[in-house]
Amino acid sequence: MTGKTSLSAAILTIGTELTRGELINSNAAWLAGELIALGFEVAEHLTVDDDIGHIEEAVRSLAARSDVLVSTGGLGPTTDDLTTEAFARALGVGLVLDPGSLRSIQAFFASRGRSMSPSNEKQAFFPAGAEVLANAMGTAPGFAARMGRCRMFVMPGVPREMRHLFSEQVSPRIAGLAPRNGHQVHLRTFGMPESELGERLSGVEQMFLGVTLGYRAHFPEIEVKVLARAEDEFAAVSLAQRAADEVRQRLGDIVFGGRDDSFIAVTTRPVVLNQLGLAVADTCTGGQVGALFASVPGNPQQLRLQVTGPADGALATLLGLDPAILAESRGVSAALAMDMARAALGVSGADLALAVNGVAESGGDDQAPAAGIIFIGCVAAGGTHALKHFDLRGSPPERIRTSIAYHALRLLQQVTLGTST
Repeated sequence: MTGKTSLSAAILTIGTELTRGELINSNAAWLAGELIALGFEVAEHLTVDDDIGHIEEAVRSLAARSDVLVSTGGLGPTTDDLTTEAFARALGVGLVLDPGSLRSIQAFFASRGRSMSPSNEKQAFFPAGAEVLANAMGTAPGFAARMGRCRMFVMPGVPREMRHLFSEQVSPRIAGLAPRNGHQVHLRTFGMPESELGERLSGVEQMFLGVTLGYRAHFPEIEVKVLARAEDEFAAVSLAQRAADEVRQRLGDIVFGGRDDSFIAVTTRPVVLNQLGLAVADTCTGGQVGALFASVPGNPQQLRLQVTGPADGALATLLGLDPAILAESRGVSAALAMDMARAALGVSGADLALAVNGVAESGGDDQAPAAGIIFIGCVAAGGTHALKHFDLRGSPPERIRTSIAYHALRLLQQVTLGTST
């Protein structure tokens, strides 16, 4: 591969709530994707607590190794917001008041009929010589500074504000720095463990020189990232697309979409586009199947019935389930799943019905069905039907519920499209 060498970028996220695991660090993942799209190699992610010494040390260390450093968090008005002071110390300069920022903060509160607290004034102080980055979404402006070869950009930690500031202020300042010789394709998957994914994709990087595969697991989904670098952007796009096609071929229908696709939206789209009514009977997931379906705008109108609870309780009475099947199955069987689905279809007058039975969590009764044995049935008014059986014994209850809810929506998609197996 020829052309300019890629520039390195580092991401610094600041906050004790992050180091303690009280918040998920979504900012770092989002920023990494944006920086890669701009052509940078993201070499490091570092998270530190709200300690001025730790922040200063991190800034010095990362700046010494990076062409670009982006930082989020610690720009608020409280005493534990120490990012600005730490950067000033790392730069060896003092803090100075920016009158324009102070007026903007005062106007922000005035527009909401509130008076600015004196503590908010600290948000208008910046390291001497820094460039202020106006924040139209909140009270904390960001700033830009330089340490040696490293260009540093400091943004608030609130995700909405950070994304706005990066897109409007940071991206235009660095877009031309890195060589445009890379392209990344995101493929989102469901239904295969990461270890098996890795085995299926073994050798792809060797087939396509310049391609690197990355994986991001966010249960129950796994994202496969196909990053290609070549002599120019056009060649990188072509290389990434060819490698991504190979990945899709090897993984088959567990690939449900790209970076911005939602599994729930994708799997329920055929139901909504065809204006089909859905009924759900669920003794296993605690209502997750119906809740996931209804979480997509436009979907709630298509959910005609949702019944949850023990198979031998009110659900059985409402649906008029066959007592013989109930007694024989003890609430968990393939026959019961189909009986539940057909009964829900008849009671609701819907076009499709999903039924889930099984136990996600053992109740301590030795005679009760084993936790993790699940059956999913789906029937359509036209007669198409499908049944799936899952053995998830040993998995945590919440993982069982979520995984089964996802599998139920996939089965719904297959039946709606007439592709069930």
